[in-house]
Amino acid sequence: MRFEQQGLKLAGISYDNTAILKDFSERKHVDFPLLSDPDSKIIRAYQVLNAEATGMQRGMARPGFFFIDPKGVIREKYFEVNYQNRFTPNNVMEKMFPELAEGVTAKVDAPHLGLVLAQSDEIAAPGSRLSLIAEISLPSDVHVYSPGVRGYKPLELDVNPIEDIELASQTFPQSKILFLKAINEKVPVFEGKFRVAQDVKINSSRQYSDPLPPEGKAISITGVLKYQACDKTTCYLPTSVPVKWQVQVLSLDRQRVPDAIQHK
Repeated sequence: MRFEQQGLKLAGISYDNTAILKDFSERKHVDFPLLSDPDSKIIRAYQVLNAEATGMQRGMARPGFFFIDPKGVIREKYFEVNYQNRFTPNNVMEKMFPELAEGVTAKVDAPHLGLVLAQSDEIAAPGSRLSLIAEISLPSDVHVYSPGVRGYKPLELDVNPIEDIELASQTFPQSKILFLKAINEKVPVFEGKFRVAQDVKINSSRQYSDPLPPEGKAISITGVLKYQACDKTTCYLPTSVPVKWQVQVLSLDRQRVPDAIQHK
């Protein structure tokens, strides 16, 4: 409903036949249309055929998302090179329509600014790509420095590597140029409210090849937010604030459809 109120519609497409899609839709309580492309004509037309798939999986698409405007023009696409990795739906929503996202949040004490940690998903599966987010709000007379600044400490979100995850892309907002009249200098800064996002991929290697317990595996992802805040009269000492996110990793759903409707 929250999508339709914004004029958005969601649909999925698969090489599976209608009987398989019906079984999957009922089992997973899918409430949007699932389209059958048994000859993979549309999958090939969109150039997302998984050429590595063989046997019963031959003809399947690489998992991902297209955003198509009302005129049928592809505006965005989200696909991984490795077909075993995939963006989560919530991750895509966080990137394109953050106002519609329903991620979890936690407030963190931080000097000179407001800091809320968010994440696109609190539950994920091996191969999932999700977003870890630092939502920052600055008082009206305070700024922090953006990456690329010289002579000052830029804002950094450093996430500690662990074997359960792989660090992917990190995104910052567009900075603005601030003129420091007292020293006749121009510097790139962030002001007001903005967010920094770090994408991570849940490892899909051998450590997750065996089924996990029903409750899954909890992993803690930690890091540090570093910054130097300044107002009109004072540049405060550089600061480091610990940050932490928790993700519950569940086994991939390997349940098969009934034999009578399986791919042959």
